[in-house]
Amino acid sequence: QKYLLVLAIFTVEFLLKLYVDPVNYWGSGYNLFDALVLCLGYLPYYINKNDIKHSQAWIIVKGFQALRIFKLISYSGGMRILMTALRQTVKTVIYILVLLFLLMFIFAILGHGLYGNPETGDTKNWGSLAAAFFTLFSLVTVDGWTDLQDQLDEHGFHTSQAFTIVFILLGFFVFFNMSIGVVIINIQKQAIIWMKKRAILKRQQEEINMLMQKTFSDLVEHFKKTLHHSDAMVLEDICASLPFIDLYLTSLNRQDTTIYRLQELYYELADTLNTILKEEKSRSAPMPEETSRLSPRKDSEHSMT
Repeated sequence: QKYLLVLAIFTVEFLLKLYVDPVNYWGSGYNLFDALVLCLGYLPYYINKNDIKHSQAWIIVKGFQALRIFKLISYSGGMRILMTALRQTVKTVIYILVLLFLLMFIFAILGHGLYGNPETGDTKNWGSLAAAFFTLFSLVTVDGWTDLQDQLDEHGFHTSQAFTIVFILLGFFVFFNMSIGVVIINIQKQAIIWMKKRAILKRQQEEINMLMQKTFSDLVEHFKKTLHHSDAMVLEDICASLPFIDLYLTSLNRQDTTIYRLQELYYELADTLNTILKEEKSRSAPMPEETSRLSPRKDSEHSMT
């Protein structure tokens, strides 16, 4: 019954998150993990544990239900920092492990060739490449390396001490500690980022609380007091600094002056064109004397006709 209650709480949480943001819900890794854990929680109710064929699967699924404890990661800031740092160090750690594998491969070939003689060598630890790899893994973890060295000394390989020391220095003190150092550095970076975010959110919350305690008129008065001619403000969509307003008004005055000058030039140009048209009309019109001389000729021509 307790398990069903916990499963019901997880189901309600999943449905609420999915209802609030159904599209972006699947973009978070923590949400995907929660959904996977929820699906694993329902699987035992669909598998018949009394069936021999499915009894092993039921036991495995029942064991995977212990992953429910990892749901606490999304509620803990420290755990989220740790998981983010581990996710970012995966690529670097893989490179380090590849280099360590190459180092172990080289030393495995050397160890098998030097100490893996079937007649006089240590065939238990160095008789094959697989045994040599397992022995080198024990040396990397520095787990029982003295016993491995004692076995080599018993077979008369006293110079193997230099081989063991060099491999431990390279494998453990260099590569192994390098991977640990990379993880610690990333954890520190994520902790610093998290602390900065917390500080910013705290400061914004304090500013919002201060604003909520003031009225709109108080905010306007406070804004007026903060404006000075020496302030340099660059805002988007609106500019409210006094230097900008002065410059804008000056530009408007100069624009008006330019428009007035253009209007005057337009009127002068129109007057000049009107004068030219009048002169052209006066030149093309006939004189009065010429019109009087031409009129009797037209009358005589008309009588003759």
